[in-house]
Amino acid sequence: MDRNSVTGLVLIGLILTVFSIMNQPSADDYKKKEKQASSKVVEKEKKSKEKASASAASGNSGSEVTPLDKKRQAVKVSKGKIISLENDVLHVDFNTKGGIVAAVYLKKYKSYKDFAKKRNEALCLFKNGNAYNQLIIPVGNQKIHTRNYLFEVVKQDAHSIVFEAPLAGGKVRQTYSLNKNYDLDYNVELIDLKGVTNDNITLNWKAEYQKTERLFSEQRRVSTVCFNQKNEGLDYLSETGDDNTEAEDDIEWVAFKQSYFSSILKPANAFPKKGTKFHINTFKNDPVKSWNVLKGYSATMALDFNNNKASFNWFFGPNDYELLRTYNSNYDDILNFGWGLFRWINLYAVQPIFNLLVDYGMSVGIAILILTLILKLILMPIQWKMFVSSVKMRILKPEVDELNAKYPQKEDAMKKQMEMMSLYRESGASPLAGCVPMLIQMPILLAVFRFFPAAFELRQQPFLWAEDLSSYDSIFDFGMNIWPYGDHVSLFTLLMAGTTLAYTFMNSGNMQQPQQPGMPNMKVIMYIFPIMMIFFFNNYSSGLSYYYFISTLISILMMVVIKRFFVDEDKLRVKMAERKSNSAGSTKTKKKSRFQEKLEEMQRKQQEMIKNKK
Repeated sequence: MDRNSVTGLVLIGLILTVFSIMNQPSADDYKKKEKQASSKVVEKEKKSKEKASASAASGNSGSEVTPLDKKRQAVKVSKGKIISLENDVLHVDFNTKGGIVAAVYLKKYKSYKDFAKKRNEALCLFKNGNAYNQLIIPVGNQKIHTRNYLFEVVKQDAHSIVFEAPLAGGKVRQTYSLNKNYDLDYNVELIDLKGVTNDNITLNWKAEYQKTERLFSEQRRVSTVCFNQKNEGLDYLSETGDDNTEAEDDIEWVAFKQSYFSSILKPANAFPKKGTKFHINTFKNDPVKSWNVLKGYSATMALDFNNNKASFNWFFGPNDYELLRTYNSNYDDILNFGWGLFRWINLYAVQPIFNLLVDYGMSVGIAILILTLILKLILMPIQWKMFVSSVKMRILKPEVDELNAKYPQKEDAMKKQMEMMSLYRESGASPLAGCVPMLIQMPILLAVFRFFPAAFELRQQPFLWAEDLSSYDSIFDFGMNIWPYGDHVSLFTLLMAGTTLAYTFMNSGNMQQPQQPGMPNMKVIMYIFPIMMIFFFNNYSSGLSYYYFISTLISILMMVVIKRFFVDEDKLRVKMAERKSNSAGSTKTKKKSRFQEKLEEMQRKQQEMIKNKK
């Protein structure tokens, strides 16, 4: 591994490490903010009660109250009634106030807190009071927000429920039907509404998700609003901060995505772009929610009514690639498997092999091991090429050192470069021969960096000492945050860094380029890189650290086997000497290449410039 090969790795490691350290809050900060948030919740509730009492005592005098406002105020006093539907995988609570989807529970899954305490509680996607879906209906100069009105249950059975409310001289009917899997059908009917134009009606959907995974900061880091455009495909809001946008194309579906679960709303007819907009909020200015609520999701969507009816389908479920694919609506695009080439590698190579192994009945930890072995076997010819190249460069090192000593001056750099090129060509070696294979392996290295943190199959799957491969594998908790390391020790991360350090040591002898004045020592940087990995990967998925640990360990074993049983350095040295001798004999009659002629011309001009300066 020469300087060109390692420079890319070092730069990637530096960028990722610095970014991770600078953007991640500490555990002490989290606990401090959480205490502040709790006290402010109590204070906020107290002020709210005082304000409500004062408002009731004054009777809202001094302001004109319309009949529509009176209805709203009357409804706001009521909290509504909770009615539930459920199937084998979902439990959905509806609130008669607004006829809304108030809460969703996934019966086959648990939050990390319940998983760690071995409690058999269904995972709450969002709870009552943290979400609503409402119609916004313009009537004259006012707007009706249906979540402020009490709806009556006019029909209900084991799998469906129908809500109705008298509005605008007519009535609004909302029908929910729970299917077998993770689907909830939602239908809206506008019946005899007066002074209402269907073109201006919008559907407003909001939700605030709670923490369900082990590390709040990591779950928040990959949560956002995604939406699929009819012509342009998937787009999404920022994952790292507040963001909003207006649709520039008709929208086929919108997803409120978090790390391992999502809510996806798909209309029968695409949401028209005019009037459709999305927003994500991290509550940076709200000390109560910023450390308690994952994110606030909001989507306001223009509706396309057909005979005063609009139909939708809601998906409430896991970000499972195989499950999302069954919908044939590109739902799986929300999975962050990387972009371009990296995503293709994950979708058409890593994911199929991994799923095949898991479906075969293997534990996830063993499946990762077998997957790593398969990928390394596929890449073995490249590993072979890299090793042979490194051996050739080591054989040529004495001659390279002689050329460096022969041309120590900067003005002789061109001449030194020409002689080095001749040396490499005659001996059949190339400094790029080790770099190119590394570039071929790099896409796979980066692809799995995206795959394992996004793979739902790792969630709450134990292996060896790791209780959950989707999260970090702590073997010791400090009880306090140690910047920039963290508040725990992840063993797979240490093993990964250790094998990387060993692999670096084994390759350090192949760094043939001399250190240039004013340039950093590449050998030192190569040894710093594994140390940086300890800080960067400490909070990451232990499945990812485990993969890199196994992958590097296999690379070391392959290198030892190749060196001991397949590549004879003495025979290679003799072969290179014979090639060099044959090349030297034929050079006298061989015509110079155009590149060599240009290089000699550049050298001649350089020497003339030096003479003119003197």
